[in-house]
Amino acid sequence: MVELKGDERLDYLLAEDLRIIQSPSVFSFSLDAVLLSRFVNVPIQKGKIVDLCSGNGVVPLLLSTRTKAAITGVEIQMRLYDMAQRSMDHNGLTSRIEMIHGDIKDMPEQIGYSKYDVVTCNPPYFPTPSIEEINKNEHFAIARHEIMCNLEDVMRVSSQLLRQGGKAAFVHRPGRLMDILRFMRMYRIEPKRLQFVYPKSAKEANTILIEGIKDGNPDLKILPPLVVYNDENEYNPEIKRILYGEE
Repeated sequence: MVELKGDERLDYLLAEDLRIIQSPSVFSFSLDAVLLSRFVNVPIQKGKIVDLCSGNGVVPLLLSTRTKAAITGVEIQMRLYDMAQRSMDHNGLTSRIEMIHGDIKDMPEQIGYSKYDVVTCNPPYFPTPSIEEINKNEHFAIARHEIMCNLEDVMRVSSQLLRQGGKAAFVHRPGRLMDILRFMRMYRIEPKRLQFVYPKSAKEANTILIEGIKDGNPDLKILPPLVVYNDENEYNPEIKRILYGEE
């Protein structure tokens, strides 16, 4: 039986038949994390994967259904790390997924340079907020804003962790695309696959998924768009399949 603390609940990850601990007082996972876990190319059998800014561990959990590689998740907030660790215990995945409570900027020194086949990250999207915003809910502020790490930190650390030819995948906002491309190239992660995600077909894209290869050759492919909702405000078939395993 899983131990739940305070206002925590146990939610289903429906398509994967897994459970995850969540709480309304800290940042819950969103569709962004689910899309990232499906977008990234991972080795099916052996390999080493690290997920930065793991939150409550949703990306490592989802990746565990696609690969038998060893997975490491890194989360700086103790509350979220603790929730992630208990979720791994509940799903019987502690032998395959290691959660680390720490700062991503310390990880190359702590877990090794150039040792990983894949790095994933769903980083904070927004510039540092005001003190008032931080004080309202520190957990939400750290998850959403570049307080503990910024975009350049994420790209530098990802490059340091990756072996040559390893892949890094990120989910972010379209407004940061030029910064993302600049920092990826600055830190030798050549952008190779880019997909725009639209809330509806007639709306502007509000999410991007991007993958690069460390020291790869220039050749960026723009994938077909992913549209979340149809005109009846229901999930489109591809999103249903991703979330619920439905065709």
